[in-house]
Amino acid sequence: MSRYVTHTVLLVTTLISLFVPLGIVLAQDTPSIQEVNGTLAPDQVDVFLVEKLQKGQTLDVFMENISGNLDPFVGVLIDGQNLNNTLEKYKKEVTTLVANSTTPLLELPALRDKYLLAWDDDSGPGYSAALSFTVPEMGDYYLIASSSLSAAGRTTSGSYRLLLGINSPNVLDGTVESTDAVIAVQDQAVLETQLIQTMSGNLGGENPQTTVRLSDVKPGDTLYINLQAASGNLKPILILRDYGNKPVNATNLNGQASSPKIEQNFPDGGQNFTLDIQAAMINGETTSGDYQLQVGLNAPDVLLGQVQANTESLLKLAIPVKVGFKLQQIVNIDQPNEIMYDVGTLKLEWTDPALAFNPDECNCTTKIYTENDFNKFLADVNGNWPDFTFFNQQGNRWTQNRIVEIASNGHATYGERFTTNFQLNFDWTAYPFDKQDFYIYVDMFYPEDRYVFVPMENFNAIDPENGEDEFVLNGFDTQISTVTSSRIMPTSRFAFHFSAPRHLDYYVFRVFIPILLIIIVSYITFFLKDYSRRIEIATGNLLLFIAFSFSLGDNYPRMGYLTFMDAIMAITFIINTIVVAMNVYFKWLEQNDQREKADRLEAPMNYIYPLAYLLSFGLTALVFLR
Repeated sequence: MSRYVTHTVLLVTTLISLFVPLGIVLAQDTPSIQEVNGTLAPDQVDVFLVEKLQKGQTLDVFMENISGNLDPFVGVLIDGQNLNNTLEKYKKEVTTLVANSTTPLLELPALRDKYLLAWDDDSGPGYSAALSFTVPEMGDYYLIASSSLSAAGRTTSGSYRLLLGINSPNVLDGTVESTDAVIAVQDQAVLETQLIQTMSGNLGGENPQTTVRLSDVKPGDTLYINLQAASGNLKPILILRDYGNKPVNATNLNGQASSPKIEQNFPDGGQNFTLDIQAAMINGETTSGDYQLQVGLNAPDVLLGQVQANTESLLKLAIPVKVGFKLQQIVNIDQPNEIMYDVGTLKLEWTDPALAFNPDECNCTTKIYTENDFNKFLADVNGNWPDFTFFNQQGNRWTQNRIVEIASNGHATYGERFTTNFQLNFDWTAYPFDKQDFYIYVDMFYPEDRYVFVPMENFNAIDPENGEDEFVLNGFDTQISTVTSSRIMPTSRFAFHFSAPRHLDYYVFRVFIPILLIIIVSYITFFLKDYSRRIEIATGNLLLFIAFSFSLGDNYPRMGYLTFMDAIMAITFIINTIVVAMNVYFKWLEQNDQREKADRLEAPMNYIYPLAYLLSFGLTALVFLR
């Protein structure tokens, strides 16, 4: 038994002695790999501190784009210098180089060598950066991650994946996986960066409040907000809300202050915060006026109010959408129903960093979607685009052609040629001397804190070959306003408007000349002494005017008010009825042997009849055509 135990102990000892060195070797061969994921806004620089590097070690770095159009750039600087000043000097020299040099791209590498111990732009696959830096002296070093050529005015942004390794050259192809090592620690404080953004606005009247979306904050960030009333009696209320619309901080709820302030720390960071700005009520009335908003990240001087803006990345302000419309064909104007059938082209242009993409994905700078793959576009952008509706559209909108072009920087262009009909609202009072207003309304679906329409220059037009023959189409105008008609919240509206009088040739030759001829015929009968014939002619004219009136009624809807044409026809009815009655009376006098009396009463009618028409038509024109 003791021999068996002895043999077992010897066997275990032997196995341990064999595998322990192997384990040590395997442990020594396991590389130290760290993976960091982050997001860079335009002109942003992320800084990482790499401590206690030993002389002769190799710091291997790989940086690639994972969203947006970010063109990665990495560089290494030694600790001990003022990093913020160094980067500012570098940016200024790059700006000067671009402005003054005829070959800035050829001279840029030397400038980078002047400020950085090592750097890389495109050594990895596509636009990825891959850097192998041999440590010259033991110490701490800074690794900067940014976008390439940002200092030269090439703005790119997006999310990135950063791989770091010590003596690990396989990092450079970006295929290795993290071993959860900690090689570098992000240290933005060394930049002493205080991000400040300002905006102005107005509250009161139909717009007593507004909402501003905030960019994401990182753990430990502190947000400073200072809002100052600039005019009127505005007393603003500030409410900071989280992603679930729950209030996180609020100030001036009693509406006493003109310059409320908020200081809020975010130990855990956060996303989708919003800031509500409301006009307070005083004595039952809403205060109003202009305001100036200052928002700072890690910038306590904002609370003092004397700061200068240095970024546009803190507030997710409404994205301006250029909008333009071309009226190319008027198929038909259904006047009785007040509907216009049109063929037109709508164009939108906007820039949204969320739409930016890495050109490496497709070896292209633009993506194009047509009507055949428009659903793919909606899926690719997750529905985040300035969707719209035609507010006064009545039937279906038949899309003939549609195209969306998205550039790698997030600039998008949408074009659509369509056929549809629009409800109009005519004022027939002066018909047919009326000048009608035609409107085409385009309403944004998203609220104004997301997208807002702005005018597009040199696109709006009415095609000279529009095909409309009744109305004279000369000019047009456009207007952008805020409405709440299509959504409960305020949305942006684009209005395309033109006023058009009618071609009068048709009405002159088909309406007014026939009326004039009928009146003249009636007047000629005054010179007949046969009252029976005059009664027949006057009665025929009256019936003719009635039939004429019914034929004109097909051109416009039944309304609760008179038009100029209605008044003209009514005058002809009345005067011709009087003429018929007068001739019947004269005939009665003749039959009762009172012909002389009839002649005496008839004599002034030769003057009264035309004067009655002239005066009646003149007064009608003054009332209806003023």
